[in-house]
Amino acid sequence: MLFRRQRYKLAPAFFDRNLYFYQTLSIMNYSELKKQLLQACYELIHSQADAAKTAMNEHQQAANDYGAPKDRYDSFRAQNMLKRDMFAQQYQRALNNIEVMGKIDFEKSGSTIGPGSLVVTDSAILLVGIGLGKVRVMETDCFVISSQVPLFKHISGLKKGDEYSFNGLKTKIVDVI
Repeated sequence: MLFRRQRYKLAPAFFDRNLYFYQTLSIMNYSELKKQLLQACYELIHSQADAAKTAMNEHQQAANDYGAPKDRYDSFRAQNMLKRDMFAQQYQRALNNIEVMGKIDFEKSGSTIGPGSLVVTDSAILLVGIGLGKVRVMETDCFVISSQVPLFKHISGLKKGDEYSFNGLKTKIVDVI
């Protein structure tokens, strides 16, 4: 049976209550979920950085092995250098994400939503950090969002028990860790 999904830029199934998120209400140990989610985020960022660095080095080596262009229409070396630069930007972005994650205090346990908070709603589990999208841990789909996205700006400062409406859907905050 197919359900109609609301459009949302971060994750298309973000608000699909019928398919994904009822299993999250049965999790009682949210602090353990937060620890495992953080570990999964760090692993994902490091794997992205490693993949970008490997690809960058491969394209640099291919350009070096090819040597100088054979004639003025030979663009193989230039293409490899452009790809190397593209992967260098991805690598730098991953390093920046690692740095930003290191600056966020995930150990705080405040009553209001802010950077570093794990937000449990009646339809999703959100971790406010950097924008990684959907991450699956403990058989649960969690969404890692940036503090720059409209959803965070909408829920920032809310507390446990508050309700908010985003994209026409009312959602209740079950817990803030």
